[in-house]
Amino acid sequence: MTDLPGIVITGASGRMGRMLAQTILASDEAKLVGALERPGHDWIGRDLGEVTGGAANGVIVTDDPLEAFARAKAVIDFTAPAATVHFAKLAAQARVVHVIGTTGMEAAEIAALGPCARHAVIVRAGNMSLGVNLLTRLTRKVAEALDADWDIEVVEAHHNRKVDAPSGTALMLGQAAADGRGISLEENRESGRDGITGPRKPGAIGFSAIRGGDIVGEHDVIFAAAGERIVLRHIATDRAIFARGALKAALWGLGQKPGQYDMIDVLGL
Repeated sequence: MTDLPGIVITGASGRMGRMLAQTILASDEAKLVGALERPGHDWIGRDLGEVTGGAANGVIVTDDPLEAFARAKAVIDFTAPAATVHFAKLAAQARVVHVIGTTGMEAAEIAALGPCARHAVIVRAGNMSLGVNLLTRLTRKVAEALDADWDIEVVEAHHNRKVDAPSGTALMLGQAAADGRGISLEENRESGRDGITGPRKPGAIGFSAIRGGDIVGEHDVIFAAAGERIVLRHIATDRAIFARGALKAALWGLGQKPGQYDMIDVLGL
C-alpha cells in the first residue's frame, strides 16, 4: 500500500471533492495523501473521513498546497479557474501530474497553463467520462459527414448549483463539431437567445443550457435539416464516472513526458 502513488484532491468539501476522495480511498492503484480547501474553511485541520461523516482516515484537510503537493505524485483539481491556474504553477514546481476537471476557464486562463506544462504533465478535459469522450469523437465524425445545410445545436442539463454555462462538456462537443466542419467555434457560436433574435445564422453552432434539481449531466448534440434530425446523446446518472476517469487520467499521466493532454489521449481514442 505504501508504494502506491499518492494523490492530492483540491476542493475537498465540494461534490466532486467528496466523490474523488471516496474513489481514491477505495482504489488499489493509488492512495489519498492530501486534501485541500480554501483558507478559512471550517474543515482545515480536521480529518477528512470524520468531516464527511465517516471514520477517521488520517488525511488532514489543509490550505497549504505546496506542502500537500510535496507528498504526492498527482493532484486532481475540480475547483474554479483562478484557483486552477494557481495550482498549475505549484504543480509545475513540484513536478506532479495535474489533472484538471475545472470548467468555465477563459482563454487567458487556459493559456496560462502552457508554461506550467513545460515542467509537468497536465491532463485537462471538460468531461472525464469514457462515454462523453466517445460522444465527442462521434460528433466530429458526423459533422465531417454533413454539410452546412444541417444546423447543429448542443443542449446540456445540469443541477441547479452549477455556476457556469454552457458546460465545459457542451463546449467540448461544440468544438468537436466545429473541428469536423473546419470552422472556428468562437466565430460561429450562438447561445443565450432571447427576444426577437431574427433567423438562425447559417452554419452557427448553437448552445442551450438547462439548470434544475440534482441532474448530474445530460448532453445532446442535434443535427437538424429539412425533414430529418440526428441526435447524439449522453446521460450521466452517477458522478462517480467523472471521479473514476480523473483517477485514470492521473495514473496515466505518471508515465508521460511534461505537456498538455486530454482524455482522448488517456483513453487512446
